[in-house]
Amino acid sequence: MNLHKCPTIEEFKGLLKKHSLKATPQRLAVHQAMMELGHACADMVTEKIKEDGTSKVTVASVYNILTHMAMLGIYHYRMSANNKMYFDVNTFKHIHFYDHHNHVFTDVIDDDLVALIESHLSRKRVRGYKIEGIDIQLIGRPSRKKYSV
Repeated sequence: MNLHKCPTIEEFKGLLKKHSLKATPQRLAVHQAMMELGHACADMVTEKIKEDGTSKVTVASVYNILTHMAMLGIYHYRMSANNKMYFDVNTFKHIHFYDHHNHVFTDVIDDDLVALIESHLSRKRVRGYKIEGIDIQLIGRPSRKKYSV
């Protein structure tokens, strides 16, 4: 698997099998939509699946699939400022940029910066806690009107 790519459909099928789950048409349709969208909420994934006509799904079933995949570590999830759960198909170490005006997440791939931050924080102690991971999110908004959605 490429270090900076989400799982292909075949790799996704392997992950499902590893967790004793069937590669149902709905799960495959959700993953295909997530591969194209990258970061999305259940509404967006449902809309994409309906546009593609690949499977019959409801928002509730899509949300359940996304949540289950996140619980298994196949996807990650992020809460947006508008209180919507967004799922991330990319589980490799990376930084997120969150446009709080348009409620859009974008991946920032900078392995050197992530390694530098991890190295620095690995030497720090938070009293009473063991650091299990680092989640970096930059927050901004479009600097020009033409970038607003």
